[in-house]
Amino acid sequence: MLFSVLRILTYVLGIVGTSMLLPVAVAIREGEMSAVPAFLGPIVAGWAAAFTFWLKARGRPKDFDVRHAFGVVGGIWMAICLFGAMPLYFSGAFPSIVDAIFESVSGFTTTGASVCQDVESLPACINLWRCETHWLGGLGVIALAVALIPLLGVGGFRLIKAETTGPDKEKLTILISNTAKTLWAIYVAFTVAQTLILWKLGLSFTDALSHTFSTIGTGGFSTRNASVGAFGIPEVEWTCTAFMLVASVNFAIYYRIITGRLLEVRRDSELKTFVLIVVVAVLAVTAIQFNGLEALGDTFRASSFQVASILSTTGFMTQDYQTWRPAAQAVLLALFLIGGCSGSTAGGVKVVRWTVLAKQLRNELKRMLHPHEVFTLTLNGTPGREVIVPVVASFVFVYALLVLVTTFAGALAGLDVFTALTAALSMVGNIGPAFGSLGPTASFSEIAAPLKLYYAFAMLAGRLEIYTLLILAGRVFMPHRAQSGAERA
Repeated sequence: MLFSVLRILTYVLGIVGTSMLLPVAVAIREGEMSAVPAFLGPIVAGWAAAFTFWLKARGRPKDFDVRHAFGVVGGIWMAICLFGAMPLYFSGAFPSIVDAIFESVSGFTTTGASVCQDVESLPACINLWRCETHWLGGLGVIALAVALIPLLGVGGFRLIKAETTGPDKEKLTILISNTAKTLWAIYVAFTVAQTLILWKLGLSFTDALSHTFSTIGTGGFSTRNASVGAFGIPEVEWTCTAFMLVASVNFAIYYRIITGRLLEVRRDSELKTFVLIVVVAVLAVTAIQFNGLEALGDTFRASSFQVASILSTTGFMTQDYQTWRPAAQAVLLALFLIGGCSGSTAGGVKVVRWTVLAKQLRNELKRMLHPHEVFTLTLNGTPGREVIVPVVASFVFVYALLVLVTTFAGALAGLDVFTALTAALSMVGNIGPAFGSLGPTASFSEIAAPLKLYYAFAMLAGRLEIYTLLILAGRVFMPHRAQSGAERA
């Protein structure tokens, strides 16, 4: 089994290594030749490892059980984060290996929290690579690898279930590899569309591509210190707002639209709740920030952008929301607790889980008023799915527990309690900016190295929706031993 795990891991490293050719091309075009060796080393190493295991794989058994699927997923995510840190460190852009690892984990998990105080001083190829890690991690490197599963000969659906443990997961096509290809085709189409739009609006092609990678991947890294606000182009802000929301919707919705299954789209409980949250939050922030009719358009645009940025867990900014009125900040803080839709590139608890809990609360209130009646939870127009309630509740419990532990870690490292709490919500929810001393205009460069490493763990745990790392760390992942009669009792 170990060979199968290592084989898939090296294949993914080969894919990630190949993706580094894009920043290499930018480095050559921009005359940043000193940075090229920092990329060539990982590229060659990834290719060599993948080729070696491909040669040795012939004739060997290729399948593995569910427990080993968690090992594959956990190993892949830790490996690509370390692999992605190599160009950052060996190029000299990040002098500390801890900083390089933090930045790489933040990139692949689409968190967008940065330890770099001046991103405009970084080489263009490094900035592009930072943003590209968002794109690779957004839809999931596992989903990308699963597109190659016919070559690997293993259960692709097991890997996807191990990568994201959400309650709403489905095969769009008969073969899971075809599902992965379909989702990635939609993902690439959105990427091409936004890049072309931003390019036409006046951004350089590299800036357009970099910000598209961050937007579609709902990451938040930018090539500008002032993020998207640095361009000062309203059309760019509206474009990013639209695509942040697009990327926050379950990609299965787009497949249904393409295949004409519009009735299923209209019935989708999560989508309806998500749209309602966006509308209410934007109108609330706009009303709170209202300063007169002459500024209504600018206020509405800024409110829409920041609501989309936080709810989608992207983390872009056009203004420092900490200078906004307290009530507006409270609305944004509430969005830290929600996140995007399941099956999207966004992080957070996910709208579907809050939808399930809200429906269950409504049923419990009805049962209190009418104790002899039977009430059924309905999701997406389908009744009788109460079985997902304990699944959702247990996830929310461990999510809250991890946030509390992460808050304690931040406070232990010297952060004030409010900064530590919002940073914990940001790290576990893969949002990026927080409040207080780690707000949208600040960087994570000043926090202690041990806290950076712990935050890297929290970001990775949040991206894998916690259970994968818990299983890897716990006895569940260990080989089962026979239980005595007393233990079974």
